[in-house]
Amino acid sequence: MEELRHKYIAAIAAAADEVAIESLRVQAVGKKGEISLRMRELGKMSPEERQTAGPALNALKDEINSALAARKASLADVALEERLRAEWLDVTLPGRPVRRGTVHPVSQVTDEVTAIFADMGFAVAEGPQIETDWHNFDALNIPGHHPARAEMDTFYLARPQGANRPPHVLRTHTSPVQIRSMLSEGAPLRIICPGRVYRSDYDQTHTPMFHQVEGLALDRDITMANLKWVLEEFFSAYFGTKVKTRFRASHFPFTEPSAEVDIQCSWQGGTVKVGEGDDWLEVLGSGMVHPKVLAAGNIDPNEWQGFAFGMGIDRIAMLKYGIPDLRAFFDSDLRWLRHYGFAALDVPTVHGGLSK
Repeated sequence: MEELRHKYIAAIAAAADEVAIESLRVQAVGKKGEISLRMRELGKMSPEERQTAGPALNALKDEINSALAARKASLADVALEERLRAEWLDVTLPGRPVRRGTVHPVSQVTDEVTAIFADMGFAVAEGPQIETDWHNFDALNIPGHHPARAEMDTFYLARPQGANRPPHVLRTHTSPVQIRSMLSEGAPLRIICPGRVYRSDYDQTHTPMFHQVEGLALDRDITMANLKWVLEEFFSAYFGTKVKTRFRASHFPFTEPSAEVDIQCSWQGGTVKVGEGDDWLEVLGSGMVHPKVLAAGNIDPNEWQGFAFGMGIDRIAMLKYGIPDLRAFFDSDLRWLRHYGFAALDVPTVHGGLSK
């Protein structure tokens, strides 16, 4: 036993890796190892011999197992130290720069517009982008012969075979949301309706899909004076400077009287500056809601009246942030978005400032 002890203790101390440790374990205490075979011979011994040999073999087995475990732990510590030396990391080095996404100008301006009108008591209303012909045209007093209802201007959807109803359309404005809100909520009412709209047009200032925000206020004593105040307050808050407006008589089927609204501006070096100068820039259409539109929304025009307006979100984004081409909004050019985009924490609030 003493020879076995010296033999394996020395071999374990000289083992260079875990493979050698495992090999020595099998040779010594495995099922067919030398110490295991010696323990099987205990049955052939006399009781007196077993009393001496048994404890000695168990002590030898325990010592070999302890030596194996200690050497294995020692080799693991050496391997860990070597790995730490080889894989060291300087934690004082600056981190790798990670590109962050930016908020699209349309999303930013939509939030800014919503914050301003919310401060004036307007709620946000939404509706479907695929509209019925009635909500998009008829309820808004747009006659069947109106150019806006032609296929050259409006996207019509295919009807199921055998359907007798008029075809649905991709909404050409967010005005159908006003009809739906009147039908569901009645009067008084004060809402804005931001969202995507679709028209068959494409050039530097028009795209087939763009964004609008429309407003509607209904009460018993609302006048054009209220409309002018709301719009001037909005533009002054949005552009961060006092902005004057000019109303020009116009015609829209859904308002009477109707007016196009210009804002004060100046042209310098090919760029427009809002809120100063002697020039004017047309930005939106507005007017008092037509009695037929009120009736279509189940509102009594003899008791209630109100104003409505609509403007392009993309257009006012171009004005405020100096973006020259509307088509670039939807080109998915990351370079453009990194230049004109906004940080995620640029949350627009009236009290915190709405300018970039």
